[in-house]
Amino acid sequence: MSARDEGQSPLFGEHPTPETAPPPLAERMRPRNFDEFLGQEDIIGIGRPLRRAIETDTLSSLILWGPPGSGKTTLARVIAQYTKATFVAFSAVTSGIPELRRIVAAAEQQRRLNGRRTMLFVDEIHRFNKAQQDAFLPHVENGLIILLGATTENPSFEVIAPLLSRSLVVVLSPLSDEALGSILDRAVGDPERGLGRRRVELVKDARERLIAFANGDARVGLTALEFVVEQTPPERHEQEHRVRIDGPALDAALTNKTLRYDRAGEEHYNLISAYIKSLRDSDPDGALYWLARMLEGGEDPRFVARRMIIFASEDIGNADPLALVVATAVFHAVECVGLPEARINLAQGTTYLAACRKDNASYIGLLEAVKDARDRGNLAVPLHLRNAVTSLMRDLGYGRSYKYVHEDPTAESTQTHLPDSLRGKRYYRPKPL
Repeated sequence: MSARDEGQSPLFGEHPTPETAPPPLAERMRPRNFDEFLGQEDIIGIGRPLRRAIETDTLSSLILWGPPGSGKTTLARVIAQYTKATFVAFSAVTSGIPELRRIVAAAEQQRRLNGRRTMLFVDEIHRFNKAQQDAFLPHVENGLIILLGATTENPSFEVIAPLLSRSLVVVLSPLSDEALGSILDRAVGDPERGLGRRRVELVKDARERLIAFANGDARVGLTALEFVVEQTPPERHEQEHRVRIDGPALDAALTNKTLRYDRAGEEHYNLISAYIKSLRDSDPDGALYWLARMLEGGEDPRFVARRMIIFASEDIGNADPLALVVATAVFHAVECVGLPEARINLAQGTTYLAACRKDNASYIGLLEAVKDARDRGNLAVPLHLRNAVTSLMRDLGYGRSYKYVHEDPTAESTQTHLPDSLRGKRYYRPKPL
């Protein structure tokens, strides 16, 4: 039974009357059941645990995490069809704590009168701050509310740990090209909800370009398709009119799509991670691609240049000391030149760092030395390394037996420079040339 059966407001809005404008194509084609749901088969395919839990109405609290257009809200709608709980939709963008209190009060009444649970769908749950999320916690803990949250942001960063520990996190991936193609084909052919009555012909290369334009987002793909169809005049074909969507039609209707990139979110860290790992594996092609992705997404070029400076010492070190010089020069060039020309400086530095021999001995040695410094406490400086600035210090042996290397070359091999308990320890172990 849904919220509508109980006299509550509709979950996701009423269907329009014939007098009103039809909803967008993406909304009309939204899957109504598992049979229509394309993509995410590894999560909700036949026999998968999550699908069984939904179909048997034994679902516990969930956090649906995935990029826009991957099916989070659609899956929530499907769950609403299966659950016997009172299903209430709640948006973190338009709703707040006062409305949540009213929902909790209604849920308590439902449980008291008929034992029915309440399932609360919270769209964009990451929009709530930590204090607001705390308001959900006691009601999830005592079982009054089954939480169904949806977010485009990494829940590890955006959802409080107590709430996260009481929920199953389900990761939805961007839709595959195959799934997107099937979604577009269905929209073109469906005469009731789609564009079937318009007799649309989607040419193969245009279909492929729409799939690429969608970039894993079904909503973007369907919205673009609808816009192109609306902007393309129909052609006379035998006894009927058809709308032919080909490359020129796309060029006339669509502008370049901005790549999805959140400089404050997880994708920021994913892309810089891919960039650094490509450099480390000496793959200039991969590094250039991820550099381009960051720059096209609006990343601050100084951030990339700073990471290059770190990489030069951390992963190349003395295998090529010039790498640090180059990386530092790139940073200064970026500061002086600015975008768009600074991309050339970044590309030169990227390919140089990728081509360098790699040796992280300096970095590893530092980490080991830091560990010993922390674990072993304040180990005494050997007397011969201490500076005797007073007569008392000289009497105590400070500086005694110290060999000045410029006067005694044997000091390099016979003089120890570590505390007694670490004598013989090697931190710096460079790779052989």
